[in-house]
Amino acid sequence: MHPLAALTGLNAVGFLARFSYALARNPVLPLFALFLGAGPEAVGLAVGISTVTGIFFKMPAGAISDVIGRKRTMLAGLLVFGLLPFAYLFIEGYQALVLVRFVHGLATAIYGPVAMAVVAEMAGERRGEMLSWFSSVMIVGTLLGAPIGGWMLHHEAGAPAPGLWDFRLVFLISGAAGMAALLLGLWLLRGPEAHRDQGKPLGERLAAFRQGIREVVADRRVLLTSAMEGVQNMGMGALEAFLPVYAVTRAGLNELEAGMLWAVQIVVTMLSKPVLGKLGDRQGRKAPIAWGLACCAVGLAAVPWLGSFWTLAVAALVFGLGEALVTSSSAALVADMCRKRHYGAAMGTFGTIFDVGHASGPILGGLLVAALDFRLAFAALAVVLLAAIPVFLAGVNLDETPERPAGA
Repeated sequence: MHPLAALTGLNAVGFLARFSYALARNPVLPLFALFLGAGPEAVGLAVGISTVTGIFFKMPAGAISDVIGRKRTMLAGLLVFGLLPFAYLFIEGYQALVLVRFVHGLATAIYGPVAMAVVAEMAGERRGEMLSWFSSVMIVGTLLGAPIGGWMLHHEAGAPAPGLWDFRLVFLISGAAGMAALLLGLWLLRGPEAHRDQGKPLGERLAAFRQGIREVVADRRVLLTSAMEGVQNMGMGALEAFLPVYAVTRAGLNELEAGMLWAVQIVVTMLSKPVLGKLGDRQGRKAPIAWGLACCAVGLAAVPWLGSFWTLAVAALVFGLGEALVTSSSAALVADMCRKRHYGAAMGTFGTIFDVGHASGPILGGLLVAALDFRLAFAALAVVLLAAIPVFLAGVNLDETPERPAGA
């Protein structure tokens, strides 16, 4: 199959998979947890537990794909996308929901880093642009999944609240989209896969698995670049959690306007990433990451000083542009710096640090807002983003050849 056709197919699979996942997540998941009798803390656990799965499993999944091949690993992730939504149909209690959410998180933990490794391998010198297209298409799936899930649960004023079978219908549609992703993936990935470790004994494969992780983790440049994505995601997680709260409780906006602010940020990121990724392929990747962190810091720090929809929309736009600058270059830079045979381990490490940042943002933001109020809390987070810039610029030397661990 021609590489461009294969990349288009991967984008289609990614869209369907993310649409399926988003349909079962927001706002359906927290509302389903409330329906099952969960309190606020329990709702947060149900929503966040799948990110914990990613923290623990993304790096091993990526490294395993370096050893057993990308196709098998991707299909394992797509199998979770296709089958797990149907498990929600049998949930009748909160504990079962948390368990299913944890296992459902394996879908993105396995598929995400491996698919990124495949795109990086196939894209060659255009990997920044192609990784950005792949990411943007998945954002579209997420954007569509959330409102469609909410619309399916929506009842007119005065009508009864959504019941068990209303939720189950959403999960059924989520399963159908996941199965479509699985079937398309089976067709796209048909045929044998030639792999350098094919036919080797299990002991040699396990040694290669460990070696891949050691080489990637030993490269300071990979860890620092991944950390920039993690720091940016910390800011995004905090903004995601507390921009709506600030907009409604302090700026006097309504819930629809608060939702539109977040949509501004996502749409700007989605539309600008492919263009900025292509620019990074041509002009270099370090500068966009540094400028992106600066934009995110400015947008984040400005929010609690603003009081109208339009000024807050400008702050969200600046943050969204900063996110696009960082994310359009960071994964591609990680791929640039590691050996092709270890792309899976590199993308798994990248995804793990991404998830740590995203999970810590709302928690850290909540602690800071409670202790310092919005202005000082957002300023403190912005300082972290700005402080990361000189660390990144000084610590990532693209001319440096990393030391290989013993046995490499």
